[in-house]
Amino acid sequence: MTSFTAAPTPDLRIVPVSRLHPHEEHDSQRSGPLIEKIRVSEWFINPPIVAPMSDDPDPEFVILDGANRHYCFDSLGYRHILVQVVRYDSPFVSLDVWNHVISGWRMESFFMQLRGLETVAVSEAPMISPLAWLAVPDGRRFSFYTGARGIHERNAVLREIVRLYQRQATLNRSAQKEPAAVFPDFPDATGFMIFPRFEPQHVIDAATYAAFLPPGISRHIIQGRAVRLNYPMSAVVDPNQPLAEKNAALRLWVQRRFANRAVRYYAEATYQFDE
Repeated sequence: MTSFTAAPTPDLRIVPVSRLHPHEEHDSQRSGPLIEKIRVSEWFINPPIVAPMSDDPDPEFVILDGANRHYCFDSLGYRHILVQVVRYDSPFVSLDVWNHVISGWRMESFFMQLRGLETVAVSEAPMISPLAWLAVPDGRRFSFYTGARGIHERNAVLREIVRLYQRQATLNRSAQKEPAAVFPDFPDATGFMIFPRFEPQHVIDAATYAAFLPPGISRHIIQGRAVRLNYPMSAVVDPNQPLAEKNAALRLWVQRRFANRAVRYYAEATYQFDE
């Protein structure tokens, strides 16, 4: 019988928006509508996941998941945001990638626009350390390569590639690795972009040096992620209440939720159908 170790209780805090540092660009297709949704919302639903960037008592944080929510709070002028804090070196945190299913755009148009990017080479032959691979439904696979070496240059090239289809196509994220597992579920897909895995240090460096990854590539798997809090939004964004008082109220709220058996823990992987 397989044994499981329960994930720790979520470390929920209200922190200054200015102390959070994204490692990826926000997704303009998502952040635009999300700004208005947050502005009128009565409840704070899903906190961004952040990790301390140092051992200081009052650290800066790298955003592991939630760049769009952070962008929206910053755009709305809110000083504080509710987050879940995790240790990046925790056994309950792992880093993978999202791959991109591209639909509603002809790959011929994609390749035509790629020719305008002088920093990118595309080949059907395998390459060492490619930026990404593109699989198409007829079975062909293309490698994307750049001569750029520094983190700023490589991530900038990757952003340019993703922007081409992000602006033109319908994009869906997928945790699948193999095209054969994707194309049957997306019959209108014209391509499947596959990315290499990153290391945590790549994420920290991207945040530290503002050398952002494209949106929707890094995938942090958090065991014990807090979702659907339904915490009062006014208690987070109130400009007049001191931060210490906000956190004291949050801790009391969490304690009461546990005491009233209003928190449920799921140890198994799940698919959620009501997004």
